[in-house]
Order: sequence, then C-alpha cells, then structure tokens
Amino acid sequence: MTKSSYIHLNSDALRNNIAFLKRKYGKKVRISSVVKANAYGHGIEEMVPLLEKQGIDHFSVFDFSEAIRVQKSLRKPASIMIMGWISDSDIDNAIERGLEFFIFNQSRLKKALSYAKVIGKKAKIHLEVETGMNRSGIDLSELNEVIQFILENHNYIEVSGFCTHLAGAESIGNHKRIMNQLKKYKSMLKKAEEMGLEIGLRHVANSAASLVYPKTRFDLVRVGILQYGFWPSMEVFIHYTSDKVNKEDPLNRILSWKSKIMSIKEVKTGEFIGYGISFLAQSKVKTALVPVGYSGGYSRSLSNKGRVIINGNRCGVIGVVNMNMIIVDITNVDNAKIGDEVVLIGKQEDIEIKVKSFSDYSDMLNYEILAHMPTNIERKVIY
Repeated sequence: MTKSSYIHLNSDALRNNIAFLKRKYGKKVRISSVVKANAYGHGIEEMVPLLEKQGIDHFSVFDFSEAIRVQKSLRKPASIMIMGWISDSDIDNAIERGLEFFIFNQSRLKKALSYAKVIGKKAKIHLEVETGMNRSGIDLSELNEVIQFILENHNYIEVSGFCTHLAGAESIGNHKRIMNQLKKYKSMLKKAEEMGLEIGLRHVANSAASLVYPKTRFDLVRVGILQYGFWPSMEVFIHYTSDKVNKEDPLNRILSWKSKIMSIKEVKTGEFIGYGISFLAQSKVKTALVPVGYSGGYSRSLSNKGRVIINGNRCGVIGVVNMNMIIVDITNVDNAKIGDEVVLIGKQEDIEIKVKSFSDYSDMLNYEILAHMPTNIERKVIY
C-alpha cells in the first residue's frame, strides 16, 4: 500500500448487478453504462474493462476528456456518448474518433457540420430535446428548423439518437412533471419521424426512470447508480419491492474503501482531542490515527460523527476531521495495532459501513459522496 487509503472493486458484485438489470429490462433494451464523474468514483479505467466483460458495449460520459479515457480503456470498439461538455476545439477530434455527442442547441449543430465537412466524416449526434427539465435541449419552437437543417446535410450528420432528460424520476412528487415530459417527448419524436428524420436510438430513462416508469425504456436506458449497487432513492427501492415477497436488496455494492492504523495513543481523562475543543475525553481514551482526511475524500462534516470498522468493531471518529487524518476511538478494540485494516466503506466480518451512513451523517447524497472520491486513491479489482 503506497497510498494512505485504497479502494477495492468487487467484480462478482458488478456481474450480479448487470445480470439483474438485463433480466429487468429484457433483451430488446440496450444498456448504456454511465461512467461520468470517474465512474461515480469507482474509476473509469478500472470499470470499463469490467463492464465490457458483462457485455456492455455502450458508454455515457459527461465530457470529451472522459470519453477519451473510456476509449483508451476499451478492449474492443464500443459506442461512447458525450452527454455534456465539448469545447469547440475538440468537436473535430470527437468526430474523427467516432464519438457520439448530444446536440442541444443550433450553435453546436452548425459547428459539428462545419467540422464534419472538413474532415469528410459524419458527425454522430444525439438530438436532445427540451421537454420540461429546462436545463438543455432543442425547444419545440425550433425543432422544425433543426430537423430540416439535418435533413439538408444528411451526408455529414448521422442522428444516432433522439433523447431527453427526465426531471427527478426518483421522487413520486415529480410524477406529473415526468408524465408531461414523456408526453412532450413522444410528440416531438412523432414530428421528427413524420418529417423523415432517421432516428437511431430513442432514449430518455436514467436509473430511476428505468425501474419506476417502464414505458420510458424505449431502445436504450442510461444506467448509472444502479450498476454500482446503489438505489437512486429509497422511494425507488420501495417501489421495486412493493410487489415482491422477498424484500431483500438484489443489488450488491461494488466499492469498498479502506486504510490502515498509522499510530496509537493513550489520552488521559479531561484532555481535548484534535483541533479545538470539539471533543473532551470524559474518561481514559485509546485512539488510532488513520491517514485519511477531507483532502482524501473523508468529509469534514463527519467530525465527531463518522464511523469506521477496526478488527470487527464499529469505532467512532472523534474530534475534527483533518485535511489528511482522522482520529478514531479504539478504547474497546482488543489487540489493535499499527498497520491494522480500517474499513471506511464496506464490510469486515459481519459489520458494514454503508455509503448511506455517510449520507445520514453529512446530508450528502450517495451520488455526491461517490463522485467526491479522489482519483488518486489506489483502486484494485477483486476477482
């Protein structure tokens, strides 16, 4: 172990999750594995080969740099779809590499055409339409003009998909809004087809929508959090299990995060521990110093709240989380010694620290916690 903490990725857990999703969606629906934000903190370079082994051949990313990382990690050709940022100077490179990308305004569409003409290769685009998210997408008022533009330049533009993004399918509170979006999407899709636009993949569903609203699956679903073993929300999990006799979670977490004890100290009664006066020893305390802090992904909001596992015991974080270290109470841990494993996320024996517990203590979403995992943490696949 050269880094102060390390991440293990369980390949069997991923195999279980992808198999579950394939059974749920059926053979006619293609899965696009969303690996943006460094594969939700799991690591693009580590996850892409694992996903390939499970038959995934379509990947979604946010920006051009992530697309390049995916492409370099592939063992065989696959579709890579950029849903967000590409600088004007990288559009030609994206076209040259055969990358697919969202078109959500006319400016980007015209840029794509100009580069495609110079290169002599078709730009593979996904036409994103605005249906009520009010974030990005072609508005209904400009749809005719955009479609006509594409039809007139079909030698240089290939429509690989027709899509939109749903505004909060993980919450029942958004049900009416989602239904209105779906209705608008279908109307815009019909208009495009009637105008003669050849559309590749129809797609609107993310993880939550793919389970809560089966009719949103269409040709492809963009699956992020589910493949990593997490539910988009408790509501989605309850919805899934509502008609099941077996209420157990069918998903397995892929990621575990660990470190080691760096130092051990005895602290007398009445002494403050760590920075400031947030923790006062009410009795004699034995502490372990662990080399992970907020610069390494362990949130400062977990000060005096966080939990870790050492030698099969759940131990509390005491004092303020430092930039590079945390202090843990190991008073009740027998035989703890320097170098012992410290589980930050994951299992040890029959005890588990879940990402959800971080959410409970810090009010951060599981998405947020995973995305904040630093890229420089050493990651290793466990087969």
